[in-house]
Amino acid sequence: MKTEYRIFVLLTGLMLFFAALYGWWTWVESGQIEFVGTVALILSGLLCLMCGGYFWFVSRRIEPRPEDRPDAEIAEGAGDIGFFSPGSYWPFGLALSALVIAVGTAYWKPWIIILGAVAVIGSVGGLLFEYYTGTRRSAYH
Repeated sequence: MKTEYRIFVLLTGLMLFFAALYGWWTWVESGQIEFVGTVALILSGLLCLMCGGYFWFVSRRIEPRPEDRPDAEIAEGAGDIGFFSPGSYWPFGLALSALVIAVGTAYWKPWIIILGAVAVIGSVGGLLFEYYTGTRRSAYH
């Protein structure tokens, strides 16, 4: 986690530097600071700081991973990382449900938005419980 922490701290510094540079530049060009872009860059830097702070907090509580140690061997990182579904149609249903919400929002039709929200909840439930019900249940339990 130390690698991720360092990346996000670097991004925080860059965002805050760019916010100061952008604020100064717009002040020099037009005589006033353009606040929307400056605030957006500051908030982006603070979001990166939140992520970096989380990774720093986690890195103090876990053993160093092979990616975090300079003396680690490549073989130390071998092995299973986790289970990834080989084929699932639920992500397509989730994307289609999100599309329905986006269309409902674009045309401002609350009934379409509600229909899409119900479809999103159903798709998330299907994705979540895919390996606990149906034909794939016995293969992984």
